[in-house]
Amino acid sequence: MTPNPRPRLAPHLAGLGTTIFAEMSALATATGSINLGQGFPDTDGPRVVAEAAARAVLEGRGNQYPPGVGIPELRQAIAAHQQAHYGIALDPGTQVLVTAGATEAIAAAVLALVAIGDEVIALEPYYDSYAATIAMARGTRVPVTLRAPDFALDVDALRAAVTARTRVILLNTPHNPTGAVLSRADLATIAEIAVQHDLVVISDEVYEHLTFDGAEHVPIATLPGMADRTVTIGSAGKTFSFTGWKVGWVTGSPELVAAVRTTKQFLTYVSAGPFQYAVAEALALPPAVYTDLRDRLQSQRDLLCAGLADLGFEVYVPRGTYFATTDVRPLGWEDGMDFCRALPQRCGVVAIPHQVFYDNVDVGRPLVRWAFCKQPEVLSDALARLRDGRLAR
Repeated sequence: MTPNPRPRLAPHLAGLGTTIFAEMSALATATGSINLGQGFPDTDGPRVVAEAAARAVLEGRGNQYPPGVGIPELRQAIAAHQQAHYGIALDPGTQVLVTAGATEAIAAAVLALVAIGDEVIALEPYYDSYAATIAMARGTRVPVTLRAPDFALDVDALRAAVTARTRVILLNTPHNPTGAVLSRADLATIAEIAVQHDLVVISDEVYEHLTFDGAEHVPIATLPGMADRTVTIGSAGKTFSFTGWKVGWVTGSPELVAAVRTTKQFLTYVSAGPFQYAVAEALALPPAVYTDLRDRLQSQRDLLCAGLADLGFEVYVPRGTYFATTDVRPLGWEDGMDFCRALPQRCGVVAIPHQVFYDNVDVGRPLVRWAFCKQPEVLSDALARLRDGRLAR
C-alpha cells in the first residue's frame, strides 16, 4: 500500500463534500422530525398533470430516449408560455432546451460559459449548486451579499464587483433562500452593467410563478439589451409541484442555447421522457392553476411566519419562493448551524442554517431557513413541537 496516497478528489472540488440537505434530512429520519429543511412539497401537483404522465407511459410516449433537446411538444409549450406570460418570442427549434431539472440547466450553462479563471458574480446567500458548478468550471465565485431585513440588492457593491475577468452574473429571482424578489429598477441596473461590460446573465427563475403580496416577477431577458445575453432557466418541478420529475429548461438566443446544449448533451443527454409530455400539457393549463398554487403557498407562508414570530424569532417574511428566513439570536443562539443541529433532538423539527449559502459566513451565521411548502397541518404540528420543545438556548 502506498504510504501517502494522493487525494482522489480533484483539488478544485475540495470543500464541496456532502450537502447540508443530506445531513439535515438524515437527522430528520433518525429523530422522526418534521423536515422543514428541504424545499419539496408534501402534496402532488394537479391530478390532470399526473394523469397525463401516466397516459404517456402507458401509450409508450417517452419510454425510450426522447430527442436530446427535448420533445417538440414541450419545447413548443415552453415557447408559448414565455410568449403568453412575458411577451418573449422564441423559436422552439433553436431557442429552447429541455434539461434534467433546473440544477442541470445551471450546471450546463456555467460549464458552457465559464472558462478557467473567469469570475462569476453571484448574489449570496445562494443555492448550493452555484458554488459547486462554478468550482467544476474552475471559475472564481465573486459574491454580492443580500442583507437582512429586506435582502435588497446593493447596486454599488454589484458595480464594484465587476472586473476585467468577470464573465457571468448568476442571477436568482425570486431568490432562494431569502424570498426576495428583485425590482424592475434593480434588474435594469443589472442589465445596464451587463451591457456595459459585455457580460452574460444566467437567470435562475424557477420560482417565477410563486410571488406573494402582489410582487411582480420580471424576466431580465425582457429588458433592453438583454435578449441576446441572457440564459433563462425555468422548472416544472417548482411551478407545478412535481419536483421529482426533474423537468427544467433553458431559453435564450440561438447562440447561447447552442452553447449550453454543448455541455448538457454530455451530462444526462436526455431524461424524464414521459414527464416531458405531461409538462407540455401542464403549461397549457389555464392561469388559475398558477394562481391557486401561489395563493395556497402564501397562506402557508403566513401560517408559518406568524407562528415563528410568536415563538420569539425575528422573521423576515419572504415575497416569493418556498422559504422563510429567521434570526435565532432573540432566542439566545448566535450560530444557526448549532441551532439547526440541536433542533431535531430538542423539538423534533429540521431547518437549514443560512451560513452554508454564504462566502461571507458571518453575515449568515445567525440566520435559519424554513420551508413552508408543506400542508397546513404539518406546519401547525411543527409549530406545536417548537412551542413544546427546548427552543431557547
